[in-house]
Amino acid sequence: MRDGSQRRKWVGLCVAAGIGLVLAGCDYWPPALQTQIEQLRSEVQAATAERAQLQNQLAAITKVKDDLQAQVDELNRLNREKTSVINNLQNSLAVAQERLAKQAKSAPAKASTAKTSPKSSSKVATKAPAKKKATTH
Repeated sequence: MRDGSQRRKWVGLCVAAGIGLVLAGCDYWPPALQTQIEQLRSEVQAATAERAQLQNQLAAITKVKDDLQAQVDELNRLNREKTSVINNLQNSLAVAQERLAKQAKSAPAKASTAKTSPKSSSKVATKAPAKKKATTH
């Protein structure tokens, strides 16, 4: 029994030493493993630097995009304003053309009265060609 109890003590001691080594860790690193670890560390640092650079580029591009979007919004607003001005001018032109057409229709009736009043005929005569010139452009 003495052999059995010594074996148990020896096995128990080995197990305790093994557990102690596992818990304490191993300070020995093979040189190849150390080289790999240093290489991985340098790759991580390079990737981190590249990521920071890409984030800076993304921030700059986002700022440019926001500036361009503001310009597009401003140009859209100006376009709407100019469109409304053009529509108003087209409406005014249509109204002026209608007035001119009415004046031209009523001009033969006024022609008989124009002989008696030369001032009104000169006004109609000078206004009519000016309006026609404006409408041809």
